[in-house]
Amino acid sequence: MGDDVRIAVIAGNHYNSIDGDRKIAEDLRKVVWDLEVTECILVTDGGAEDEFILPVIQSHVSVSSVQRVIVNQMPNLEGTYYIIKKVLDDPKHAQSILVPFGLVMLIFAIGSLLGTTELAVFIVVGVLGIYLLFKGLGIDEYFSLALHGLKESFIGGRISFVCYIASIFIGLLGIVMGLSSFLTWYTADAGVLFYLLTFIYGSVGYIVAAILIALLGKIIDVIQNEPKMLPRVITLPFFVTGLGLIAYGASVYVISLPTIEGFPIDGVDGIRIMMLTTVAGLILAFIGFYIQKVLQKVEKYAPEVKEKSSKRFSRH
Repeated sequence: MGDDVRIAVIAGNHYNSIDGDRKIAEDLRKVVWDLEVTECILVTDGGAEDEFILPVIQSHVSVSSVQRVIVNQMPNLEGTYYIIKKVLDDPKHAQSILVPFGLVMLIFAIGSLLGTTELAVFIVVGVLGIYLLFKGLGIDEYFSLALHGLKESFIGGRISFVCYIASIFIGLLGIVMGLSSFLTWYTADAGVLFYLLTFIYGSVGYIVAAILIALLGKIIDVIQNEPKMLPRVITLPFFVTGLGLIAYGASVYVISLPTIEGFPIDGVDGIRIMMLTTVAGLILAFIGFYIQKVLQKVEKYAPEVKEKSSKRFSRH
């Protein structure tokens, strides 16, 4: 073409993008100064980092054209690689992706070494399913909030910290008792609902007790630090206890059906227990709702009473 051209190879830093941009800018400044360049043609491999490099080059010399050369490589494949790499470089995303898969592979490896591959596959699928269920329903966020509240109560020296720790141990005991109940009343012909209710039958008392202990600590903290928030939390123990009673009655009724042998409660008594616990649960829920309304009214009229009493004293 008759143009006087020079070829300059400039590279950045693969491990640090900021240092890489600085190195490119410094090398380009030397090339422009030594060769008295007025414009350039940028030749790249079409990588995803071009959008970051191009402004650096344009700040020193005019770019008349950009030529992308792809060698034995697809642009979409490389772009996907950089997206995955950027996601994994973020510690938050890396923990949520790498930790569960690492744990799954570790469990499978241990199970294979012990010669129980089928059990390892069962555990791996179960752990992965629980993880996906927690992420999909957002249950992990509740755990994060619980850990944050536990940390704040510990730093603040509040009594709720002791209650939270006690509730954790009682909750774990409830899970163990629920699994024991599941194994005790397990039958091959039953469905998923029956298995769930057998677990609830053994664990509901402990889990409700754990939640009530945690709520007791929370209520004490609210009374000491934020009395205005009391109407919002005072109903929770009543609702939790009511739901626990209803769940217990439903589990007793299902397990006491004639198809289950060895259960100490027969079908008729199971129906009675379910009806009594359901009524008691609803009554507790209404009591909690009534107490909440009373506290809200007291809180509403308390400032007015206080203001009137202060006016009386000021007149005297």
